[in-house]
Amino acid sequence: MPTDTEIKDQVREALVEALGVDDDEVIDKAILTKDLGAESIDFLDIIFRLEKAFQIKIPKDDFFPQSILSNRQFVENGKLKPAGLEALQNHYPYLDFDTIRAQVDSFDMQDLFTVSMIEGYVKQRLGV
Repeated sequence: MPTDTEIKDQVREALVEALGVDDDEVIDKAILTKDLGAESIDFLDIIFRLEKAFQIKIPKDDFFPQSILSNRQFVENGKLKPAGLEALQNHYPYLDFDTIRAQVDSFDMQDLFTVSMIEGYVKQRLGV
């Protein structure tokens, strides 16, 4: 079982390689799209690299919660409903829910894809 430091290092290495950014840009709160320039195709590369590095399989909905975000029961007119927040908390416990609560009126899931979110996801998948 990898240590927290090993997970952090491997996640950061995967992001540096997939996104072609410098090590010093990959900080905990860096948003993959806005701060590191990730595009949708890059997420496939990131997933591939994480699967390889940690020998895990990452189901599509683990990274892209389309079943939640495209459901009018959870999100309507760009606003996250209370049921949507609950669904995200149940399915993605490693997310920064303080940030989500502050953005319910203009919710953008991409803003939650931070370096620390990716690390939290990997830790959860590995049971660390």
